[in-house]
Amino acid sequence: MLDVYAIPLTTRFRGITVREGVLIEGPAGWGEFCPFADYDDRESAPWLAAAREAAEEGWPEPVRDRVAVNCIVPAVGPERAQEIVRASGCATAKVKVADGAGSLPADLERVAAVRDALGPAGAIRVDANAAWSVDEAVDAIAALDREAGGLQYVEQPCRTVDELAAVRRKVDVPIAADESIRRAEDPLRVAVAGAADVAVLKVAPLGGVRRALAVAEACGLPCVVSSALETSVGMAAELALAGALPRLDMACGLGTGALLTADVVDDPIRPRDGWLPVPRRAPEPVRRSAVAAGPDRVRWWQERLTRVAAAL
Repeated sequence: MLDVYAIPLTTRFRGITVREGVLIEGPAGWGEFCPFADYDDRESAPWLAAAREAAEEGWPEPVRDRVAVNCIVPAVGPERAQEIVRASGCATAKVKVADGAGSLPADLERVAAVRDALGPAGAIRVDANAAWSVDEAVDAIAALDREAGGLQYVEQPCRTVDELAAVRRKVDVPIAADESIRRAEDPLRVAVAGAADVAVLKVAPLGGVRRALAVAEACGLPCVVSSALETSVGMAAELALAGALPRLDMACGLGTGALLTADVVDDPIRPRDGWLPVPRRAPEPVRRSAVAAGPDRVRWWQERLTRVAAAL
């Protein structure tokens, strides 16, 4: 029987309200295969490679035992945004913006509320998930930067590498690349094109911890490790990458567990005072039956897993 989980989210995120995935056991422990539904089989293949790495090989030795993380603020109202930040204990907040046409006024209110909750010393980064055109990005970034009293960076303001490079030439705020790296045939093209100041790395889309470390070394950019909205099993792999990077100067985006209403473990991976420990292996998903998906979704994932395994 395939171990497929289905966990409702506390807030709609990336267009979904339920997170699903498959848990895979091997001689080294557990891995997680959870590409989003809009990923085709080719794009999903690295996610399976990452899950197999965790289950069959394990991860490289870490160079640090804990990692600073940011809290994540979805597209919520300003009062809720403040509650999230204050409850997190984090000194850095990543704020979702551009969640629909005409969202800039609400984005500005959200960022202002986050600044108030963090205080002047906290760092704010925003994520547009490639929603803007170049001109929209330039105007929105200027307004958001003023409201924030200075942004640490803007993540993936536009879709293509060429658009990122165009925005980067027109703004003073650092640009971080996420989708342009993890969904690219050549993840290094972003750095070569001068399109980003920061590389956002995610283990599953890049094919595992070792592959992500190779991308980090080759691109030569400051790196931030971010999650792909995994359970604690997949989050452990992201922490393994953050723990193994030779240099890690900024907080990582590994606080997304707070968006899940449940988890597959008894003691979910959640930040304490803005930090997470680096594990040596994924925790055992002892609660997988409690969050098991229904028969139809199990069949859907079984068929997908078979196709992706063939593609891999």
